[in-house]
Amino acid sequence: MSEDNKDLIERFCDALWLQEGLSANTLEAYRRDLEGLDRWVTQRGIALDSATRADLLEYLSNSVRQGARPRTTARLLSSLRRFYGYLVREEKIKTDPTALIDSPKLGRPLPKSLTEEQVEKLLESPDVTKPLGLRDRAMLEALYATGLRVSELVGLTLSQVSLTQGVVRVIGKGDKERLVPLGEEAIEWISRYLSEGRPYLVRRRSTDALFATARGGPMTRQAFWHNLKSHTNKSGIQTKLSPHSLRHAFATHLLNHGADLRVVQMLLGHADLSTTQIYTHVAQARLKSLHEQHHPRG
Repeated sequence: MSEDNKDLIERFCDALWLQEGLSANTLEAYRRDLEGLDRWVTQRGIALDSATRADLLEYLSNSVRQGARPRTTARLLSSLRRFYGYLVREEKIKTDPTALIDSPKLGRPLPKSLTEEQVEKLLESPDVTKPLGLRDRAMLEALYATGLRVSELVGLTLSQVSLTQGVVRVIGKGDKERLVPLGEEAIEWISRYLSEGRPYLVRRRSTDALFATARGGPMTRQAFWHNLKSHTNKSGIQTKLSPHSLRHAFATHLLNHGADLRVVQMLLGHADLSTTQIYTHVAQARLKSLHEQHHPRG
């Protein structure tokens, strides 16, 4: 990558951060998309800021031929649109080459979730006689009780959790803050972890991270995902899980038990209700199944 193109991409990411306060992970996704495009156009002797609609269509088509799914292609096109829109506003280019490119049509995939019985098995899988097992049980209980994103969970500090009030103060996307109830089970396991597990993990290290690793440092998303897969295998759950599986279960089970959609939206930290509405399809499928099972004319 040329220094000019690298500088252009960095200035675009800086502008996004200043204007919208996007997270480091989101900015890194934009950066990866644009660096991929830069490598592709450079191989063809095309400057990043002079790519045409035909160039970008060929790039997207090439991504599809290599196995990119419609949702991946849509996300990639979104990155390109924001980048070239930025170049137009900064008067680096006169016309936006993405303006007449149609987005791929997407279905509405239902988020993969767990049944309540599967969640119980998963929660009970850690060995709570050991500090690491106590930590994992507390993390799983907290995740299922709050519906936090994994990045929000591993980033929790001691000051963000109030066991007396039974809430956790979450700093979500765009540095937006929300309060989420913990529930009795999560409070009990976090309290037990703090008194019986965390001191053995942290030892004399100075850290305000709520959940610590075996070396006493803060947990990472990758470490939590590794632990989740391990506990999934141990519990005998056959469903293929994602890092968001307990978040999906949290939302789905709340709706199945009659929670209001807007309440679920606030708890999840969704800026737009339409993002939360996908869970209504999961709940409706559950209601249909119950109707067929119990209604005399089902």
